[in-house]
Amino acid sequence: MRRKTKAISIGNTAIGGSNPIRVQSMIKVDTRNVSLAVSEIIRLEDAGCEIVRLAVKDNEAASALSKIKQNVHIPIVADIHFDPQLALASIENGADKIRLNPSNIEDKEWIKRIASSAKARNIPIRVGANLGSFKERPENIVQALVESALKEVKILEDEGFDKIVVSIKSSDVITTIEANMKISELLDYPIHIGITEAGPLEESLVKSGIGIGFLIFNGVGDTLRVSITGDPVWEVKAAYEILRSLGIREYGLNIISCPMCGRAEIEILEIVKKIKQDFGSTKTPIKIAVMGCAVNGPGEAKEADLGIAGGKSSGVIFREGKILKVLNENTLYEEFSKLLKETISLKETRSS
Repeated sequence: MRRKTKAISIGNTAIGGSNPIRVQSMIKVDTRNVSLAVSEIIRLEDAGCEIVRLAVKDNEAASALSKIKQNVHIPIVADIHFDPQLALASIENGADKIRLNPSNIEDKEWIKRIASSAKARNIPIRVGANLGSFKERPENIVQALVESALKEVKILEDEGFDKIVVSIKSSDVITTIEANMKISELLDYPIHIGITEAGPLEESLVKSGIGIGFLIFNGVGDTLRVSITGDPVWEVKAAYEILRSLGIREYGLNIISCPMCGRAEIEILEIVKKIKQDFGSTKTPIKIAVMGCAVNGPGEAKEADLGIAGGKSSGVIFREGKILKVLNENTLYEEFSKLLKETISLKETRSS
């Protein structure tokens, strides 16, 4: 069961409480380049991103936030390190949330000023602790991360500020799990989760799937980011795959496909590629099956909204385990594609 946390609004999006677990990402272009930043955020929005973070490394980047906000639709989070004045400048320029790293802004008075400014604008502050929060590697990393976050939270609370989001991340999966499980027992603020610096696509999918999946399965996590060295759209897609795999959120195309064996009669991988290319942009939740064996395929994928399975020089199209059509392999995908469009359209109509 999901841990109960406070509900907090970030711009037009609410997190925590009974709200859905939100999907976040971070742009990987220079925030000072407004047109490039907007273009990347729009791509993320199209993929389903609900909150986006931007690096604010100088005053020019802080000033760019107001221009960027005019052209996007999801809340933007200003990522601040070392220079507290950039946090104030970001708030002035319309940031929907501020992310601070404990310890790299050491002056409590500055943190108080940031809290006061954020409170006046009614925007939250995310306390984000990681190993970068320490000048030297602590002996007990988990405890140090938790204490670092708690220390920063107390400073904010002492100023009467309670729109707080907590995040503790590590590139080590076990450290991340243990620290988040511990902090979740001590605070009721929303928690943002993820495995930081998780590496390129393949490595990140494994680390993030295990770490994020474990935490969400155990009720911890109100927002998440899958950290991937590469296109940020991958991060959004991977996040939804994790949530979908746990039965938390349904979104877009969900492909069930067999791993292939000597019984396969059709080019499963090529069909999967075509489906992703033709229908990958849909946001309507739909479950598709691509099976290599016409004998077992429909039975093994009974939950699919629509499925395709191969036979010798032919194939079948099925829905919820029941065969709809038997077709020659040359017309199989064409007919399947037509039925899939109709199925998506029907689902969209029902949900509107």
